[in-house]
Amino acid sequence: MEGSGRMGMDKRKYMVMQVVIFLFIFAVALVALFPFYWMFVTAVKPIDEIFAFPPKLWPGKFMWENFALSMQRAEFGTYFKNSFIVTTVSTLITISINLLAGFAFAKYDFKFKEFFFMIVLSTLMIPLQVTMIPNFIIASGLGIRNTLWGIIIPPCAEAFGLFMARQFISDIPDELLEAGRIDGATEFQIFTKIILPNVKSLISVLVIFTVMWRWNDLQWPLIMISSDKYYTVQLGLSMLNGALYVNWNDMMSASLISILPVLAVFLIFQKQFVQGMASSGIKG
Repeated sequence: MEGSGRMGMDKRKYMVMQVVIFLFIFAVALVALFPFYWMFVTAVKPIDEIFAFPPKLWPGKFMWENFALSMQRAEFGTYFKNSFIVTTVSTLITISINLLAGFAFAKYDFKFKEFFFMIVLSTLMIPLQVTMIPNFIIASGLGIRNTLWGIIIPPCAEAFGLFMARQFISDIPDELLEAGRIDGATEFQIFTKIILPNVKSLISVLVIFTVMWRWNDLQWPLIMISSDKYYTVQLGLSMLNGALYVNWNDMMSASLISILPVLAVFLIFQKQFVQGMASSGIKG
């Protein structure tokens, strides 16, 4: 009897602990999601309710037309098109560079390989602000300033994705590559037929990180672009900030719409993203 009573008490403690953990996670989730909720509520509120005190957590009237009006007040169609081009092309180039360079550092032996790899990794310690002026001078010399290529090309080669690619590809058995060479496969065929099928989760991780980085980038386009026909979404949003007044309906509705592409990419790749984060560059 005493043993069964103790087991019942332990079970109750376990259930209480589970409830406490659930409530804690639920509270953290509410805190994390509240800014997005407030962004949505502000976007659909009448303008007079935005500045009401105490603040209203639920709009008295839903102004759904605010989303269409915010898109009409500026050339957001052009800005979205530019951001889509920049993000898509940048992601393709960046991931190609990361995978090819990671393959070389992981599976080839060449002189000073570790030294060069450490040089590449050391660039992670250099703040972006330090490289802005040299990159701007190079881009101007190449004649790509104030063009979409000026936004796309300079940041494409980055060390974080290369490091993840090298760590992940290092775990692919060398025997698979040797078998491919025995069968007469070229090095490029080994890369496309053996390496790529085994790094799908890594590619998903790199896609999500690169899309988030390039879609949300404001600093580099702000330096490179002076013509509004090449503005990206983030530049367009920054232009909604007036010197003396901010239309919060336009700002919040446009910001909410700008989140959707990144959210869609994450939802598409989320399963592979979790697998990739668990098994790629986190390991030594």
